[in-house]
Amino acid sequence: MEIKQAEQNQNRIFLEETFYVLSKKNCVFRVRLTKEGLCLIKESENTVKESLIPIRDIIGCRCLRSKKQTNSCACQNLPRSNSLQVVEDTSGDLDDTDVSAYLYIYAYIFPGNKGSARKRERTIITLRFRSFDKYEENHKEAQRWRTVIKKLTKGDEVSITNIHDFSLSHKHKETRKLLVLCNPKSGPGKGKHIFQQKVVPVLQEAEIPYDLHITKHANFAREFVRTSNLFQWTGIVLVGGDGIMFEVINGIFERCDWSEVIRSIPIGIVPGGSGNGLARSIAHYCNEPYIGTPTLPSALAAVRTNHTTMDLVRIETTSQIMFSFLSVGWGLLSDIDIESERLRILGGQRFTVWSLARLIGLRTYNGKLWYIPAGAPVSPPKSNLNNTSMSSNLDLPTEVHLETDAGRPRVDSWYSANSKKSAYFSATGSSYQSTADSGEHRPNADEKPRMFGPASQLPCLTAPLPASWKCISGGFIMVHASYQSHLGEDCLFAPEATLNDGRIWLLIVRGGATRSQLLHFLLGLSTGAHASSQTEGDMIELIPVTAFRIEPDMSEKGYMTVDGEHVEYGPIQAEIFPELGRVMIP
Repeated sequence: MEIKQAEQNQNRIFLEETFYVLSKKNCVFRVRLTKEGLCLIKESENTVKESLIPIRDIIGCRCLRSKKQTNSCACQNLPRSNSLQVVEDTSGDLDDTDVSAYLYIYAYIFPGNKGSARKRERTIITLRFRSFDKYEENHKEAQRWRTVIKKLTKGDEVSITNIHDFSLSHKHKETRKLLVLCNPKSGPGKGKHIFQQKVVPVLQEAEIPYDLHITKHANFAREFVRTSNLFQWTGIVLVGGDGIMFEVINGIFERCDWSEVIRSIPIGIVPGGSGNGLARSIAHYCNEPYIGTPTLPSALAAVRTNHTTMDLVRIETTSQIMFSFLSVGWGLLSDIDIESERLRILGGQRFTVWSLARLIGLRTYNGKLWYIPAGAPVSPPKSNLNNTSMSSNLDLPTEVHLETDAGRPRVDSWYSANSKKSAYFSATGSSYQSTADSGEHRPNADEKPRMFGPASQLPCLTAPLPASWKCISGGFIMVHASYQSHLGEDCLFAPEATLNDGRIWLLIVRGGATRSQLLHFLLGLSTGAHASSQTEGDMIELIPVTAFRIEPDMSEKGYMTVDGEHVEYGPIQAEIFPELGRVMIP
């Protein structure tokens, strides 16, 4: 009975209207809005074709009106379609001869093209309301549709009993506001361009306000997060590489209210660095297409209300405590990461180039590795509609225009991502966008940050470990631990890892491995093949653990990294805290 009731609620029609396509004779669309999505039923010459745009694929909608045209004939009922433009109804440059109200619906859908690569495409559905003789009445109807769509995309409950009572007094008011921190120096140095060209258009379509701050120096983001009132924002979006995420995570744990912040303010990451391991892992976790459009999953995550938990790892060295979201490294991969900094201009290709150099000049490090094996296999995270990726077989062009009455279909769209006036901030004149003030953030120079966060459950780094810990000693080419599936865009380090599986995936390469084995291992990182045939005692082994300690031979020199950041060379200990963090997901 409950299942049947849920299905009825899912298919309940909130709004329905018939629209006409004047460019085609005898062609009409019946458009229905349900909790499941926007249903387009095309009826043409005894054929009926139905397409569904899922609600989760719709990111926003706007009510617009015709702009006044120059050199138009006064006797024309409508301006020519190829010159029709639309503006906000608050604009003073309106075409009073057109009483129509236009509802633009922005969606990113999976087209139903069989055989092609799975990829989202931007689609605009334009509904033209002109059933009434007055613009105010048409606008009221368009606004009713917009309000219901906005509520559905946010996951709010909609009661069918009062939908038709919605008026302009029920106009949707956005309660979200994002903090955007952009690192213009990350990776190849295209952070500003990525934000302006790839993220701002999506924020505009979803009408999400934001404050933008450009990082000025190393640890700017860390200091900003530590000292600012973060509760004025509902989410934090980072544009850059894994380094800016490391700064923000640790800036949060330097706050005495860290627990409330990390629980209530999700973090999103837009890939703009060289590695982009977390952004790639999030897309992999959500089964969201990444290659070809790497910034789109992150932009969609920023405007949706979806977020999930993420494991964090507490790291202890002889001089500091920090929190990590991605990896800890010692040996080969850390050498490649740090030494390839001189090739940063190459972006992600720097790692490939330096891998060859380090393979030729192979190094072995002596020391001890202690670890606690993970227990029984952890069940995958419970799925729900907010966390799962849905697709539909749609056969729609990238722009669909429908009308409620006779008229000429418009061919352009409201979209100006390339406007030079918008710089890398908001669209000029936009009432729903905001920018940061021009003053530089200046933390107190006398502040000495203290690291907070959950207390360790392990012996301190200088104390001996219990006999229950396993120990490997001798020579190592590398020891690398990751808690995400990907270390970089093309590095599938731990194929079985998820964002919140409670495991650290510990990769051990012993000193006896040959260059041929290492070459095969490095080539397999792009597909995850290196992890498919590991057995105990192999030169290369991938082990799920919950904690580990590395004690390198201090008579040797080398590199150690945490989330790709260079840390002091010496003993290091890590333990996982399941589901401690919270990240935005598409």
